[in-house]
Amino acid sequence: MSDLSVRHATPSDIDAVLLFWRTAAEGTSISDDRDGVARLLDRDPEALLLAEREGVLLGTVIAGFDGWRCHAYRLAVHPDHRRQGIARALLDSAEQRFVALGGRRSDAMVLEANERAHRAWEASDYHREDHWRRWVKPL
Repeated sequence: MSDLSVRHATPSDIDAVLLFWRTAAEGTSISDDRDGVARLLDRDPEALLLAEREGVLLGTVIAGFDGWRCHAYRLAVHPDHRRQGIARALLDSAEQRFVALGGRRSDAMVLEANERAHRAWEASDYHREDHWRRWVKPL
């Protein structure tokens, strides 16, 4: 894993990230478009983390902080490169960011139907809180 690097995305990465998510992420979001990602980077330029090896995008995570709670979104690893510690490296980088920002709790939003992601999160040091339910309204 020493040849893996994690960096902040820039606006020039948007098209590559959107293409990557079509291959590596399960499901889509209403904000999975150029304008949505550009707004994210404009508001919080360090939120979208990219894992690369030799310039090839292998994984992503959005490490968002709203001043109250830390949120992990869009943790995705290319299918050909899973089970190599890339997700762990991304989460470690996200957690370092959260601590630096003063965050005290992190949560992850995972699609209910994404069984692969549920298994990955269950294998991590995060735990599921079944008593919480998320209510979502498209704006």
